[in-house]
Amino acid sequence: MAEKRDYYEVLGIQKNASEDDIKQAYRKAALKWHPDRWVSGTDAEKKTAEEKFKEASEAYSVLSDAQKRAKYDQFGFAGVDDAAGPDFSQGFGNLNDILENLFGGRFSFGGGGFDFGNFGFGGGGRQGGGPRTLRGRDIRTRVKLTLEEIQNGCDKEVTLERNRPCAECGGRGARNESDIKTCPNCNGSGQEARTVNSLFGRTVTYTTCSRCNGEGRIVSNPCRRCGGSGLERKKETIKVHIPAGVENGMQITVRGEGHSAPRGGVNGDLLIVIEEQAHSQFKREGENLFYTRVISVTDAILGCEITIPCLDGPYKLKLDPGTQSGTVERLRGKGLPSVNGYGRGDLYVKILVWIPRKLRGSDKEAVEKLAASSAVKPDPSREDRNLFEKESQYF
Repeated sequence: MAEKRDYYEVLGIQKNASEDDIKQAYRKAALKWHPDRWVSGTDAEKKTAEEKFKEASEAYSVLSDAQKRAKYDQFGFAGVDDAAGPDFSQGFGNLNDILENLFGGRFSFGGGGFDFGNFGFGGGGRQGGGPRTLRGRDIRTRVKLTLEEIQNGCDKEVTLERNRPCAECGGRGARNESDIKTCPNCNGSGQEARTVNSLFGRTVTYTTCSRCNGEGRIVSNPCRRCGGSGLERKKETIKVHIPAGVENGMQITVRGEGHSAPRGGVNGDLLIVIEEQAHSQFKREGENLFYTRVISVTDAILGCEITIPCLDGPYKLKLDPGTQSGTVERLRGKGLPSVNGYGRGDLYVKILVWIPRKLRGSDKEAVEKLAASSAVKPDPSREDRNLFEKESQYF
């Protein structure tokens, strides 16, 4: 598939879904898309089923694992890229075995008496049992960070305009609690069911109630302040923690800090996109930093000690006599921490030797006198042989 979809979207669940919700959603996807159910379909249908089943299995493998899910919730796909997904090299497995591993017991699809209605198969809707839980919209915002802030992590204040429960009605949407009635169409379930008998057994299809829009309740006397929505717009400032090692473009999810949902539903999330500011001295590639330092000809010849401005404080680096322009020194552990908490990058210091364009009379005479010495003349046959062989590879 060209682009990965959000794992919660793949399974059709909310981000606060419980373990049972995740299992039920995967069971429904397995029932619908397992390749065993499409053996008589066209080639295009078979291919689509395989892709959908793989996608659902990958989503389940991450969301059913508490540690993987936590990383995915905070860092998205970047947090679980290294996690091993389902192995389909030996086929897709038996559908009965998949359901048995999920829920125990045995399932049979060959007898014609299986009740698909109990699993919500074929309906494309939620299984009966309660009204729809409303969820607020997510909010996406950008936060600018310096390398120094990324080095150790930081707390940032973020100002948002978001929907919050109405202060007058407390988010109910009605002036009084008695003004909220159970929907007569669905009797508070939020769903309307339709049963069809087929060759495969009894199929129950659930659809959202057309009258209450799945809420299971109807407001008869709306609140004047919010017009019955239960929400009002507020400007608020919150403090969020940014972990160390984040990168430009990475997205961090802060649960429950998005828009509020109408009538006591689940809050949306705050999605923080990292915007890394350019540094005046360092360039960054992943966890590694790169720094260029210019030294004089005499320092290169005689050797010297220079101070490197690392993010965690200055570091003294000793250069040997005869340091060549283009030499790269590696300072281990002086880069940035891994966002997953495993190790640190390095700082690479590139040394450039500055050659003056103009010399004063006395300086020029001193250099001309030095030039007469054989010690400053390049000779590949001497100790500089490795340097010449290395540089010749670039031409």
